[in-house]
Amino acid sequence: MKDIRIAAVIFNSAVGQVRHNLTRMLPWIKKAKKEGADLICFPELNVTGYSTKPEIQGCAESIPGPVSERLVQMAQENQIVILAGMAEKDEKGRIFASHLVVTPNSISGIYRKIHIAPPECSIFSPGNSVPLFEFDGVKVGIQLCYDAHFPELSTRMAVDGVDIIFMPHASPRGTPPEKLASWLRHLTARAFDNSVFIVACNQVGENQNGLDFPGLAVIVGPSGKILAQDTTGCEGLLVADLKSDDLSAVRNHRMRYFLPNRRPDLYE
Repeated sequence: MKDIRIAAVIFNSAVGQVRHNLTRMLPWIKKAKKEGADLICFPELNVTGYSTKPEIQGCAESIPGPVSERLVQMAQENQIVILAGMAEKDEKGRIFASHLVVTPNSISGIYRKIHIAPPECSIFSPGNSVPLFEFDGVKVGIQLCYDAHFPELSTRMAVDGVDIIFMPHASPRGTPPEKLASWLRHLTARAFDNSVFIVACNQVGENQNGLDFPGLAVIVGPSGKILAQDTTGCEGLLVADLKSDDLSAVRNHRMRYFLPNRRPDLYE
């Protein structure tokens, strides 16, 4: 992996106000670029807003479509990779909680949330693939909120060579410190067990649809230690340099890199 500077956004998303949410993304993209970030990650469903009510279906779009075209335009204008979330509708009318990987040239990938939380099951369909996305010598994976509770998914990505797993959230209720304590029960384990970077960010504030989100972001290194965090509960940008040396220090240590010594023949 090459060194990379990333930015994770704590972002307020109003349900159904797609144009408004897209417009409000731009200042954060410009700020991230000004601070030298190569990539900016927004929370789960930040473009369409997060909802488990039927009206979210009316916000869903196909890809390509107006939302994805606007995201490509913003990536081109600012020469930055954008990870952004939206409700996606496919040709069969199914709705997915999707996260796009947008480079200055194109939509280079789409991740569809695999594990659908019980309150979401009546609205969203599960994705059925575990894609990784590579650019500028960095291999990236995405998991959305509830996905992070399933250890096998992170291990599958690690076996496939992932360097950084981005975990955009739309996780309501509680205070930022309470939510951070909840996250650290499993996010540090995902990083430590698999020797990868973990980057998580959440929505913040009221979504004008009955939910309130505690704003926070955290970045965990491949040794399981917190590299940076923001628990102010406000919109914000968490910027960090993810260094290849930190990966190498773990992966070149025979007692700290566990992945090569797995016994998958016994687990299946």
